[in-house]
Amino acid sequence: MLKTLKELLIFLKHRKKLWLAPIIFILFIIGSFLIFAQGSVIAPFIYTIF
Repeated sequence: MLKTLKELLIFLKHRKKLWLAPIIFILFIIGSFLIFAQGSVIAPFIYTIF
């Protein structure tokens, strides 16, 4: 996982696409939040947001 993240950062730096880093980070946070919330008590609150 860390190797993949390192390669992604090197790719973004090499291609001068560093503006994509915050977008990828936000998508990762939202995805992990949805996976975490799927079986928890806060799931009804997630559904009301979306």
